[in-house]
Amino acid sequence: MIISATLSKPAKNAESKLDKNYVKVKIYKNPSVTKSFQKEYILEFFTEKQSFTKFMNTKELDIYIEENAGITFKNAVIKTENEEIQILSNRHGEIKKLTKPLSKSNEANETSTKNFSKYNRKKNYILTEGKPINFLVKLGVMNEDGKVLNKMHDKFKQINRYLEFIDDILDDLKKLCTENKGFTKERPLYIADFGCGKSYLTFAVYYFLTEIKNIPVHITGLDLKEDVIKNCQHLAEEFGYKDLHFNTGNISDAKYAHSNDMIITLHACDTATDFALNYAIKENTKVILCVPCCQHEINLQLQKNKMEENSNLSAFCNYGILQERFSSLATDAIRAETLEENGYNVQLLEFIDMSHTPKNILIRAVYNPAKSEKAKQKAKCRKESLLQSLNVKQTLNSLLQKK
Repeated sequence: MIISATLSKPAKNAESKLDKNYVKVKIYKNPSVTKSFQKEYILEFFTEKQSFTKFMNTKELDIYIEENAGITFKNAVIKTENEEIQILSNRHGEIKKLTKPLSKSNEANETSTKNFSKYNRKKNYILTEGKPINFLVKLGVMNEDGKVLNKMHDKFKQINRYLEFIDDILDDLKKLCTENKGFTKERPLYIADFGCGKSYLTFAVYYFLTEIKNIPVHITGLDLKEDVIKNCQHLAEEFGYKDLHFNTGNISDAKYAHSNDMIITLHACDTATDFALNYAIKENTKVILCVPCCQHEINLQLQKNKMEENSNLSAFCNYGILQERFSSLATDAIRAETLEENGYNVQLLEFIDMSHTPKNILIRAVYNPAKSEKAKQKAKCRKESLLQSLNVKQTLNSLLQKK
């Protein structure tokens, strides 16, 4: 039985056989299999900027490996319970299969190092269940024994998934902000959370960075709801989180005494995400992590414009659900290209599985001071071409034109 596998080094003709330009595929057992869900394997497909997830049963996986190992991918490493199999192909298309037995120590190590953090309900979370955490208890995510309440499991997973993305970019932040010297009490990591709401994420980020990573931080949460912000500030003071602060206000009016190194948002509604991105670009923020929420702006314009019947995109506007999803994807594409145009390296990533939330795209942007003008110009052309094709306006693009 296959335990895990990695397919890499796509062949020259791979693009014609794959539905996307994948550079690597990781395969491992699905720890959440139940009698009602018999897809035993998780496959993560990676392009240069995105990742996609599929589920397969044993038969489907066997067929997939047979059709792709050594063919569309020149290197495949497959681990079973007893052996490691490597399938290689050279430039002439000759395939070689190498097999070596796994020692008991290797098997034990393989079992202990599997990373199921994205799917496993209890293991490998950054914030672990079973250990009461003050803010999670107060905010109604956990009970006093550290057990996550049934109705809050999705929120708990969202928080942990977001922390994983932050963990991934800490080295980039250190290089960009402190020339690899690290953050100190005199020079803490500055973060703004726009549209923080009840601040599950804001508290989690503060706890993660200060208590787990031992990084000095200064975090400010911003939201329009005065009563919610007042409660959040009260909790921060109760927990002794002296460098966590909350303000009432609009993102468009946000002003700080210091430059923020990172901007985060989680489900900032509609164009609120655009105002957050606009702030980040204008303030030269080094890292941006945004999970957009409802996105009505382009959808409403498409409805009003009644796209021409002969348009290449008119089919998307003939069905309400397709138009809504298409509008959402188009919005994030414009945002991504706008960020690229302004010197960021951008990835659009799956935030969390669709079964937990349909709002599952995360925009991750890391400032690249060495980004070429040619790359910026290409991004600008792609953005403008899309706006012209749709005959729409988009808030982030409009805001930046005013600077």
